[in-house]
Amino acid sequence: MTVTKRESGLGTTGLPRPAAACLLVFVVAMLGGRALGADEARPRTMSEILGASKPSDWRPLDPENTLYLQLEAGRVVIELAPDFALLHAANIRSLARDGYFDGLAIIRSQDNFVVQWGDPDGKRGLGKASATLPPEFTVAWTPALPFTRLPDVDGYAPAVGFSNSFPVGGDPAVKQAWLAHCYGMVGAGRSNEMDSGNGAELYVVIGNAPRQLDRNIALVGRVVLGMELLSTLPRGTGPLGFYEKPEQYVPIESVRLAADVPAAERIGLEVMRTDTPTFEALVESRRNRQDDWYKVPAGHIELCNVPIPVRPQP
Repeated sequence: MTVTKRESGLGTTGLPRPAAACLLVFVVAMLGGRALGADEARPRTMSEILGASKPSDWRPLDPENTLYLQLEAGRVVIELAPDFALLHAANIRSLARDGYFDGLAIIRSQDNFVVQWGDPDGKRGLGKASATLPPEFTVAWTPALPFTRLPDVDGYAPAVGFSNSFPVGGDPAVKQAWLAHCYGMVGAGRSNEMDSGNGAELYVVIGNAPRQLDRNIALVGRVVLGMELLSTLPRGTGPLGFYEKPEQYVPIESVRLAADVPAAERIGLEVMRTDTPTFEALVESRRNRQDDWYKVPAGHIELCNVPIPVRPQP
């Protein structure tokens, strides 16, 4: 069966139209939980683990890989993932520095799927950015790639876990790893041609993780702050959630790299590292919930249900 661009959800008028991305972003303030003594047997809750975390359990966002998507309603902060999409990250940085996204719009909001932005007419020049890129759907899984594996089985990958705070699937047999379409993940839309996703049209997952898209489209990063500004947008009434009239578009004021924004105007954030005992304890606290409300701990957790805490820098 031949699948058209519109049927696939990846078609576009002039530029690619994507499908979906993923990852739950959990923004936390400086929690006041206390560290439990070694003699206390009760498992710690997530709040207690975060409260007892050390500065070394966190890492600041790299300004060269942090995007500020400015809407009238506020700022959305996106962390790029060059370890998994090196060429796409470079192309997106070039587009941002050339002001490509300024004055464009959010053109799609599909319920339980994605929000998408780009050039609805496909007429804006790309400047120094490339029009096509090799498909960065997977990377080589080598010992140099950080990977904290989850203990539970996954239906989409032989192994799942986290690498540099991003959700990852992998297959040790073929030595490949890839970013996973969890809530909040950002991807580069493409048409049917594998090299057509250049980062000029981006989407973010706002619904249940569409993991069937893994290894079929390049994920380039994730939203770490301001997800509510995207997930609550009015749903498009056209096919696949596209807005049918220009007046429905949500204007984009600008997209800037944090490195190009004066220090006083940046948002200082840090994300929890996923290669520490603290993170492993956090995962276990979510697999076997010990909060007073829970009566039957699940003893299991899915990749996209693991929160990655983000907090203001101290």
